[in-house]
Amino acid sequence: MIFKHNNSEAVIIVNHEIYGVNLHIKGVCESLFKQGFDVICPNLLDQEVAFDYAHEDVAYSNFIDNIGFTRASETINKLLFQVKDNYHKIFIVGFSVGATIAWLCGNKEFINGVVGYYGSRIRNFLDVVPQCTTLLFFPHEEESINVDKLITKLEERNIKSIKFDGFHGFSDPYSTKYHAESSSKAYNAMLEFLMKN
Repeated sequence: MIFKHNNSEAVIIVNHEIYGVNLHIKGVCESLFKQGFDVICPNLLDQEVAFDYAHEDVAYSNFIDNIGFTRASETINKLLFQVKDNYHKIFIVGFSVGATIAWLCGNKEFINGVVGYYGSRIRNFLDVVPQCTTLLFFPHEEESINVDKLITKLEERNIKSIKFDGFHGFSDPYSTKYHAESSSKAYNAMLEFLMKN
């Protein structure tokens, strides 16, 4: 687990991807910490070492078979209730499966906002609607879904979604899918959202 303490009145819980707490996620935590937030990033995997991108299939199978959205959401929910009396503002920022977990955990009135990067599996949980302000980022194209159709369904539920150039993983500077311009735009939109809410 990463815990960065700024004595802030606002905390951001960062949900990692299938790979675990890797360099990308550590960089996100450090960046948000430098913006003045307290940051907590629990390790949702049963191992300390993050998966390599070359082992994406193994990392995905490990998450689906051994962790799953229910167990991961229970971990985040437990953490949320542990910290809720210590902060005036609580946010969740998630990437990929972490975005879907953030979506599933956003149903509490004491959460101030959820930001999700390329949470394509949200499509399986459209019956769940966060009770807090939510901002979702999607790539121009996803292998597994029609992005425009998902965004339309989300807009019907008054969920703001922004589509960026690039593919799943566009914000990760260590990924071959990294898209610098989209990453920068999404990060700035996230900061504006966090400061506003």
